[in-house]
Amino acid sequence: MPHYPKYIDLSPVKNVSGTVRLPGSKSISNRTLLLSALADGKTVIKDLLASDDTTVMLQALQDLGISWLQTETGDACVVTGTRGNLPVKEADLFLGNAGTAIRPLTAALAVLGGNFLLHGIKRMHERPIGDLVDALNESGANIEYVENRGYPPIRIRDGHIHSHDLKVRGNVSSQFLTALLMASPLMARTHDVTIHVVGELISKPYIEITLNLMRVFGVEVERDGWESFTLKKGQTYKSPGTVHVEGDASSASYFLAAAAIAGGPVRVEGIGRNSIQGDVRFVDVLERMGAKVVYGDNFIEVSSGGSLKHIDEDFNLIPDAAMTVAMLAVYADGPSVLRNIGSWRVKETDRIVAMATELKKLGAGVEAGEDWLKITPGKRIFDAEIDTYDDHRMAMCFSLACLCSPNRMGAKIRINDPRCVSKTFPEYFQVFSALSHSV
Repeated sequence: MPHYPKYIDLSPVKNVSGTVRLPGSKSISNRTLLLSALADGKTVIKDLLASDDTTVMLQALQDLGISWLQTETGDACVVTGTRGNLPVKEADLFLGNAGTAIRPLTAALAVLGGNFLLHGIKRMHERPIGDLVDALNESGANIEYVENRGYPPIRIRDGHIHSHDLKVRGNVSSQFLTALLMASPLMARTHDVTIHVVGELISKPYIEITLNLMRVFGVEVERDGWESFTLKKGQTYKSPGTVHVEGDASSASYFLAAAAIAGGPVRVEGIGRNSIQGDVRFVDVLERMGAKVVYGDNFIEVSSGGSLKHIDEDFNLIPDAAMTVAMLAVYADGPSVLRNIGSWRVKETDRIVAMATELKKLGAGVEAGEDWLKITPGKRIFDAEIDTYDDHRMAMCFSLACLCSPNRMGAKIRINDPRCVSKTFPEYFQVFSALSHSV
């Protein structure tokens, strides 16, 4: 990992241009690691993300007795599958602040049985897991809360999954449904398994990622819209041999937004028109705001179309990339409203509060509700010292405030605690700097 100072100072940037090779998707990387561990056979994972979140998943797999190794060239990770039979039945698993690790592991370990303690950093212990635990316990699992009900740390003991008709709420985090789906083949050895979604399901594109990857590993899920998902009995995970991890579409948003603000062209490589990630739809928002977009099979290129247009949209489907839209709103020609972003409140920090607080430092007018944010751009962008709340997306988003657009001068921006970007993109600031051409 790079060395990080206490803060990074960014000077105004006149324009940006260049090409970025994206790091692997966090969502795809951690799902692929767990599926590889549960599968029959060895899986070679290429372009796996190297970050805090994948590091804790790899350590957890090692603690569970699952064999993996990096290739000599360092461009792939080889995981030896267990056919759903974990070698280790008792472990203390530290999972940092990785929701993509703790939630799927909770479901898998609850079904497989053993004695496991799952915990993380302080913020992880403030992020809800109760809906997932309720769904599992009601089906025969034995999961206990160590401290506060509904939140990690949790202890998993031997249970017996007797129900094959599960229910889970969908309005807090799509990761709860993802966790049950990924564990469903472990439950469906003798009976079909159906998972019912109670209420509205948020962040649907992340479920598409899960279903797509399960298919890669040989498991097909039947669905009734977004209301129920059925796995026919007898299906097991089988290694596809080699898996390539797509570039991270959420990380791409910062560089593509930079081009929309400050000229471009900027090309990101590793995702394209056929990406399985929902956050690629962020590019549609850029087009509606006036940016110029070119798609390829494995790249997306954006350049500015002039002053950005304001928007009023629902961002339920792309909540992570919506944070980048909030920064674009600072450069827009009028007030913008981001709706249906309530899931921000249970992420790495309460992102609605954090974004509102820091956007005001830039001189923007901000109004916030339970699940919405209204941003009115100021006449200019103020120099500011930005707090990042140990949230990688806060740091990356607010780096964009140093950019100059056709109608606004970029500001001098200090980003506190830049190390938080190591969660998903350790080299972010070096890559951002390489694109930047100073005033």
